[in-house]
Amino acid sequence: MFFISCSKIMITILFFLICVGFSDGANVRPSEGRKGQWQLLLNSTGVVGMHLALTYKNTVVMFDQTGAGPSRYKLRRRFHGSTCSRSRHDMMDSTCYAHSVEYDISTNKVRPLRIDTDPWCSSGSFLSNGTLLQVGGNEKGAKRVRFFRPCGNDQCNWIQSKKTLSDMRWYASSQLLPEHDRVVVVGGRRTFTYEFVPKISRGEKSFDLPFLHQTDDRNEGGNNLYPFLHLSSDGNLFIFANRDSILLNLRRNRVIKTFPRIPGEGSRNYPSSGSSVILPLDHRDNFQKVEVMVCGGSSTGAFTAAARRRFLEGLRSCGRMVITGERNKWNMEHMPKPRLLNDMVILPKGDILIINGAERGSAGYDNARNASLEPFLYSPNKRLGARFRVLMSTKIARMYHSSATLLPDGRVLVAGSNPHGRYIFHNVAYPTELRLQAFVPHYMERRYHSLRPNNLTIEYGGANHAIEYGKEFRVRFFLMRRPNNEMEFSAYAPPFTTHSFAMNQRMLKLRCRSLQRSGDGWVLAVLEAPPSSLVAPSGYYMLTVVNGGIPSMSQWVHFGHA
Repeated sequence: MFFISCSKIMITILFFLICVGFSDGANVRPSEGRKGQWQLLLNSTGVVGMHLALTYKNTVVMFDQTGAGPSRYKLRRRFHGSTCSRSRHDMMDSTCYAHSVEYDISTNKVRPLRIDTDPWCSSGSFLSNGTLLQVGGNEKGAKRVRFFRPCGNDQCNWIQSKKTLSDMRWYASSQLLPEHDRVVVVGGRRTFTYEFVPKISRGEKSFDLPFLHQTDDRNEGGNNLYPFLHLSSDGNLFIFANRDSILLNLRRNRVIKTFPRIPGEGSRNYPSSGSSVILPLDHRDNFQKVEVMVCGGSSTGAFTAAARRRFLEGLRSCGRMVITGERNKWNMEHMPKPRLLNDMVILPKGDILIINGAERGSAGYDNARNASLEPFLYSPNKRLGARFRVLMSTKIARMYHSSATLLPDGRVLVAGSNPHGRYIFHNVAYPTELRLQAFVPHYMERRYHSLRPNNLTIEYGGANHAIEYGKEFRVRFFLMRRPNNEMEFSAYAPPFTTHSFAMNQRMLKLRCRSLQRSGDGWVLAVLEAPPSSLVAPSGYYMLTVVNGGIPSMSQWVHFGHA
């Protein structure tokens, strides 16, 4: 057994790799000409994957709006107890149908779930124990708080809390905070406030946020709904709405920084519906550099133009801005084509997958045209002008009400698309879409198996214990070859995804203290947990070993306080 540091693999290994190279096709660079492929997983999920969340039990919760009409799963009883008969009325009654399902990745099957108030256009965040806290929705669901705690045995279901929100939250966003299991919910249609779940005191209400008044474009459907929220590593909340952004100190209820307006015309938030991510945080700067990226959206006037059946071209531009420090400036670049209704997914290497959406129009019922069938891969660390790559095209349009999320095996699950108020499958430009797909990135090809870390295990207190912040822990995996000189360890917080925004999506590149490799191919790495809940709010993360750009299958790890 030999000892090497993670930051610099031994010169002997570098010499070995340079002199001997990789065989069995592995000498092909992963970034050259690799477009990935598509898999059709299910012909029908039963309900539209309008809202999507991966749980630590390796299942995916999906749901849509309860008023969308009959889904493919009929219930024996309504939520309040009365029997659902075979009468014409009950066959058409939405309350006699399930509007949520749980998809099991390993079996490729779904089971229906009961959800009793309308979660249409709601928000969500995972709590430290893996429970999905889900809030808001439409009409009777607008103030509701719901929980889904995954159990892995087909016995769990939605639970509705007796406590409610202070304000109606339709098209609001949620962010998990550093405080233990506390979430902030921001905005909503005709709601210019934010509030916390749970409340600290009995009389606590919502807090007015003038920024939401200032960014409201009432004639264009708001253009500040589903605001982009990102938790900075200093504990403050970055909020982007329409074209503007602020940094909010939630403890003091005070805006401490107003950022420059993103250059160019058009808008980025619903119904213009671009997307946003916080780029991976890195141990090499102690997670202090926080950079936000915003891509796509709709042209000025697109929402009202679509109502007149004029579909304006969307935005091609992306902006990146470091929100920490004193020099905050948007750096702009352009995607290969215009895009809106797009999802942005952080891949294990730290690249960004831009997927789903359309080229023209805006969000809203039947408001978009020219489906974006080709995903884009964005590599943040490449030189300007060489960061975008066009990937394999799909044949299934994913328009309004579509979603995507990263899976532990490295694939990207893609679901949804329903630009209509009900399920409509015929005689429309873009029918209701119930098929479930996976996009399979190039790094999963067989030619890279010899480079892929396998049989990853995490050694710590166990499933019911969190790894304390700043503490060391060990991971063990098998590698057919000696480690690449570019070996990284990433931790990924699974998001709640809806309406083009993956709430709470977060990736950390962890510090590796040491690597040991035995002669039989087993590798032992000593890693350091994130330093605090400011960097990584307590909860479950997907840990991945990335060897020269080729990721392992991820395993769940739990970070938190003692």
